Amino acid sequence: MDVSQVLESTFSPDASARQNAEQQLSQAAELNFSTYLITLAQELANEKAQPGVRQAAGIALKNAFSAREYTRLREIQSRWLQSVDVNTKNSVRELALQTLASKDTRAGQAAAQFISSIAAIDIPRNQWQELMPALVENVGEGADHLKQASLQTIGYICEAEDQDLRDSLVQHSNAILTAVVQGARKEESNKDVRLAAINSLSDSLEFVRTNFDNEGERNYIMQVICEATQSGDNRIEASSYGCLNRIMGLYYDKMKFYMEKALFGLTIMGMKNQEEDVAKLAIEFWCTVCEEEIAIEDDNAMAAAEGSELRPFFKFARIAFREVVPVLLHLLAQQDEDASDEDYNISRAAYQCLQLYAQTVGGELVQTVLSFVEVNLRHADWHFRDAAVSAFGAIMEGPDEKMLQPLIKQGLPVLIGMMDDPVVQVKDSAAFALGRICENVSESIDPQEHLRPLIGALFGGLSSSPKMAGSCCWALMNLAERFSGDPGCQENPMSPHFQESIQRLLAATEGPEADNQLRMAAYEVLNAFVTNAANDSLPIVAKLSEVILERLEKTIPMQQQIVSVEDRITLEEIQTSLTSVLLAIVQRLEGEIKPAADRIMNVLLQILSSVGSKSSVPDTVFAAVGALANALEEDFAKYMNSFSSFLYNALGNREEPGLCAMAIGLVSDVTRALGQLSQPYCDTFMNYLLQNLSDKSVSNQFRPAILQTFGDIAQAIGSHFETYLSVVAQVLQTAASVTMGESAAFEMFDYVISLREGIMDAWSGAILAMKTKPQILMPYVESVFSILSVIAQDPNRSEALVRSAMGVIGDLADTFPNGEYANYYRAEWITQMIKETKSNREFQGRTIETARWAREQVKRQTGNAQAAHLS
Repeated sequence: MDVSQVLESTFSPDASARQNAEQQLSQAAELNFSTYLITLAQELANEKAQPGVRQAAGIALKNAFSAREYTRLREIQSRWLQSVDVNTKNSVRELALQTLASKDTRAGQAAAQFISSIAAIDIPRNQWQELMPALVENVGEGADHLKQASLQTIGYICEAEDQDLRDSLVQHSNAILTAVVQGARKEESNKDVRLAAINSLSDSLEFVRTNFDNEGERNYIMQVICEATQSGDNRIEASSYGCLNRIMGLYYDKMKFYMEKALFGLTIMGMKNQEEDVAKLAIEFWCTVCEEEIAIEDDNAMAAAEGSELRPFFKFARIAFREVVPVLLHLLAQQDEDASDEDYNISRAAYQCLQLYAQTVGGELVQTVLSFVEVNLRHADWHFRDAAVSAFGAIMEGPDEKMLQPLIKQGLPVLIGMMDDPVVQVKDSAAFALGRICENVSESIDPQEHLRPLIGALFGGLSSSPKMAGSCCWALMNLAERFSGDPGCQENPMSPHFQESIQRLLAATEGPEADNQLRMAAYEVLNAFVTNAANDSLPIVAKLSEVILERLEKTIPMQQQIVSVEDRITLEEIQTSLTSVLLAIVQRLEGEIKPAADRIMNVLLQILSSVGSKSSVPDTVFAAVGALANALEEDFAKYMNSFSSFLYNALGNREEPGLCAMAIGLVSDVTRALGQLSQPYCDTFMNYLLQNLSDKSVSNQFRPAILQTFGDIAQAIGSHFETYLSVVAQVLQTAASVTMGESAAFEMFDYVISLREGIMDAWSGAILAMKTKPQILMPYVESVFSILSVIAQDPNRSEALVRSAMGVIGDLADTFPNGEYANYYRAEWITQMIKETKSNREFQGRTIETARWAREQVKRQTGNAQAAHLS
């Protein structure tokens, strides 16, 4: 293999050449990993190689140590630890460090990324102990390009997500700080080096807590960063404010002195900086202050209730609001009229900060904001009218509702009037402000007085400009949700406006000339209106189903008219939106959808038959099928012969994980709906589910859902589940052996908890299914109690897991009512877990009720055993 040629082909414009090159690299790595690493590391370090080839070598090396899945990552890391000899490791490390000194900055950066990948394995195991001293030496004595590459390496190492590595970096905090602070000082003349140092310092802040606890070291770090905010280089200044943001988030309790002496003034000055990137990060500093103080108040309220220690609370936002808020209000008027909805500019940063400020200080800033609104609401310059409207909307969450109510009653007609402003940006902000009112203080809206003009204004805005679609539709959705009334109510405040609203939404989405952004948003509003419809509007919902079905049917022949990728995307968006509305209709009408069921299934089956691979439409179709199965229950059986092949294909489609996941959930829906009638399909269901479990390429996230589905199948087919019980029990026993380990990543913690929830759901279903044949369960009782005891000892168990465990404890006792397993039930850990669950005030009522029921079953179990013994 000509490695240079292969690496060059990895960035070829020819897709087949790229794919072939990547395949050759993958085969080489599998054939001999050590040789693969040495070969690529030599190419990375080769000063005579083309820059692109060197960069490709670095990327390939980094990818050799990367994986999205936690278990796959551990497999890759173990290959380095166990399959590569010491001499090869040392050579690869030395070549990578050597490349940092290259004048080819792309090669140096690629080496930095590769080194961080090896460091994630070596540092937690106290290997490659020369790395950190070497990087510190490079920063202290190396040429500028070596300093920069070494600082970038430290940054990559510090920003890695591997928990083992993050835990281990604390012991290297002195070395890390020595390097990054040395590079970040004002005495550093090379601005690129100084920028790399500030970025690395920001990444390392989490690991230098011991240093930050030392006042002298902390003062010096803060001095270096504060000086960097005045460097005169926009990149360094922006990065320095970002660094201050992180410090405030991590070390709020140590910031009082620095806020008083420097940070108040520095950040307010930074907010006024003419360079947008600098100003945005200075604004975000106050966002961080507000977020921290909101969290502290919440934590302290909980701590006070529990009688525990309170966190320090300095009220920085309150103290500074008279200086900060006027600046934010001024910055609101610096809109970019050409900005898209996704652009995060200085005006939007100021709006976000003002929202957070209102949540932090409440009513204290209302008068300041109102004064600004009153002065600018009729301003000749639209920028200031827009800022005034936006400011009013921003304070709708935080201040006491009683304070806001009179302001809203007075301001609502004015805001509705602003929907007729000649400038679309002002109208859009008015619609968003109305949405904020609907979302947060809907009690201030008088249904008799305000609803009709409000709905009319929002629909008027919707039809006037596609740019307003998002804001108008969001406001309408909030209206539908806030005025939905109690679940199942006969009528609600939206009932008088329901028919007209549906008609206007249908009009907005009709015809090929309709703007696609507007159409998608309007269909979302239709969803909200249908979902929140009162009973008196259900006849309108039923008629709406005919329109939606007709529109869906018209999309089928459009598949033949597609001539471009854009056409396909547009058609899929339309089909997805229509199917989502149909889903909402089915869920709202429930059994009343039956007259339309044949037509619904017919069009859904046609869509499934016509869409191509990798389409997102089947996900929504499957959700609609699941809703229809839930509504029809056993009457859904007549569609299974036509539909089952699509479900089977999706279950086996591991290349489209989202669709496969939907299919697993749909098996649960279908089997629950059909009950015993699902039995003819269960062999195939079980085969696919078991294949997915055994396939290592299938994501871990599927496994808990599959186990839960086993439980649903068991409950559906009852004692017929005996056919699968021994295999399922073996799977559950294997799953129960998966543990977190002392240094597991957070994803692994979540996975194990979810897996145990799935195990409990599966056993619960199996126990209920075998209740008429309890002897079949006897060989597995010990393993059930084994996983229950693991759950009882786990301090991280979730409420859902505890509730499922309570169910299994009670179900098993109920299945063996004569006390056959009383010895297990007398275990102290069972009594303790039930007691803890019953007394946990944070748990939902149904969890506590399940625990009480389990306790009664345990009493019966142990009591009946004693009675049987006495007799």
